[in-house]
Amino acid sequence: MVSKLVGFYEHGSFSFIKICILVLLNFILHKADSGCNNSVVTSLVPFSPYEILSSLQALPLDGYLSLSDNGDAAKDFGNIHHFPPLAVLNPKTVSDISLTMRHIFEMGSASEFKVAARGHGHSLQGQAQAHGGLVINMESLQSPEMKVHIGEFPYVDVSGGELWINILHETLKYGLAPKSWTDYLHLTVGGTLSNAGISGQAFRHGPQINNIFQLEVVTGKGEVVTCSANRNADLFYGVLGGLGQFGIITKARISLEQAPMKVKWIRVLYSEFSLFTRDQEYLISLKNTFDYIEGFVVINKTGILNNWRSSFDPKDPLQANQFNSDGRTFYCLEMAKYFNPDEAEVINQSVDHLLSQLSYIPPTLFLSEVSYVEFLDRVHVSEKKLRAKGLWEVPHPWLNLLVPSSKIHDFAEEEDVFYLVAFLSSAVPSSTTGANSLEYILSQNKRIIDFCTHGQLSVKQYLPHYSTQEEWQVHFGSRWEAFMARKTAYDPLALLAPGHRIFQKAISTSC
Repeated sequence: MVSKLVGFYEHGSFSFIKICILVLLNFILHKADSGCNNSVVTSLVPFSPYEILSSLQALPLDGYLSLSDNGDAAKDFGNIHHFPPLAVLNPKTVSDISLTMRHIFEMGSASEFKVAARGHGHSLQGQAQAHGGLVINMESLQSPEMKVHIGEFPYVDVSGGELWINILHETLKYGLAPKSWTDYLHLTVGGTLSNAGISGQAFRHGPQINNIFQLEVVTGKGEVVTCSANRNADLFYGVLGGLGQFGIITKARISLEQAPMKVKWIRVLYSEFSLFTRDQEYLISLKNTFDYIEGFVVINKTGILNNWRSSFDPKDPLQANQFNSDGRTFYCLEMAKYFNPDEAEVINQSVDHLLSQLSYIPPTLFLSEVSYVEFLDRVHVSEKKLRAKGLWEVPHPWLNLLVPSSKIHDFAEEEDVFYLVAFLSSAVPSSTTGANSLEYILSQNKRIIDFCTHGQLSVKQYLPHYSTQEEWQVHFGSRWEAFMARKTAYDPLALLAPGHRIFQKAISTSC
């Protein structure tokens, strides 16, 4: 999930727009095996909630079922929808998940019982909730134990419920780290891999789903399947970025690289959007460039450079003091270069050269030098400050759009370069009207979507949310048939991830 929260926190605003440029490798939906699968259990006898609970309680689990005090399972970061489940499974082992899924599958379609895997609860629109169904608390999964493998192609094996921040700390013990990140690291592996996992490194390494060697998945039938690009590839490519529709990720093998110790962190401002986007696309075209590149829009902020001083130093303090940002719109380019202490001189020269090729406003050049961990975990620092002020658990009606580079100035599917444009808004709980109210922001998001639709901008939602299957068909376009084929093969009763509202009933299996 892309969450450019750091800018939102530092500028003290309830509305923030982030622009991230990335190269998308055609990865999420490879050609599907459309073979028919007729092994669907059907039942004409409906089950009452009491019968379902009783049968689940009889299962020989290593973990346990929670039947009360499950309020957290009806909440997420979006804080807009709250759908309580009938029960929460807290698994200790993969077999707990497999046994439960197989049992629910064998109850047949008449039960209408749904299952949602929940990680750290960072969904925006109730995607990890299951109203009257079962939520699986993936963070309670205690196996497999995290294990780092060194060698020519290093990797780490982790549980699907493991947090990325824990993976960072463990792999750094070996001088290694994953290649691609999200801006916020307190998310589970299964959660980000079910969406994509995008941050400022994506232009170089692709999203997180491009850096996975192997997965273990529990399908909607309760089958435990190991898959990779060479083994059960259809399920592998389907699950990665598959919105949890084909299986629950219980284990992942993540590619690693040598980890740097330090980061040179840079911000500059632009007043012209065309120069801002030109420089971003120039930087990602270079072989020797920054390791992280993102951008965001700053609207009508007073003293923005002063706000940066808590984390950055101005290159020219005198010019920075004289710069006036009041009432103007700027575009901030944020960059980072990784290095080790013995490379400092060479890195400084490289950064100076790259910056000399850009057309930013000179007085707005701010730099900082931090540890690798400090840079990657930067959003968590801001999270703690917001929690202390009671401003974290508020509605977050975010809207994330993937916009082709050819359309970015107007604001195709076959293009290689996309911008991720994220409208990261937070509603003021006490506000019922006006620009800070939830209703106003949701209406604004709809106007943005309508503008893109009427302008034929060929945008796609990232972390998508739709209300009807017809809207999902438009979203997937020509890939819808492949998506349907995978659903039929791996979750024919449509048990999984009901919060996305893609499938409400069992899939027809007639050939």
